[in-house]
Amino acid sequence: MTGSPYIPLILAIALEVVGTSFLQRSAQFTRLWPTVGMAVCYLGSFYLLSLTLRMLPLGVAYAIWSALGIVLVALIGLLMFGQRLDLPAVIGLALIVAGVVVINLFSKTIGH
Repeated sequence: MTGSPYIPLILAIALEVVGTSFLQRSAQFTRLWPTVGMAVCYLGSFYLLSLTLRMLPLGVAYAIWSALGIVLVALIGLLMFGQRLDLPAVIGLALIVAGVVVINLFSKTIGH
């Protein structure tokens, strides 16, 4: 695989977010199709993450994957499921994103 490691990483994040949304809809695995959708999305997400690991260190790839996933799932929770966040939760999410920005802008661990 050549090219940017961020393309499969972004796709992995998108599948993980969709899979987590299906997890919410699965009602603790009692609904078949949301459960199947969740499993397919998670498998695809981890496969794409594994492709990313050919070019990015595990810690950096996972930090980006989890941070963006957390923020996107929080937004989906708000928009689709009406789950609101209080101020400390919003501040915590902002700190997570800030950490990923610092890694990507200043770390010598990843090649820029």
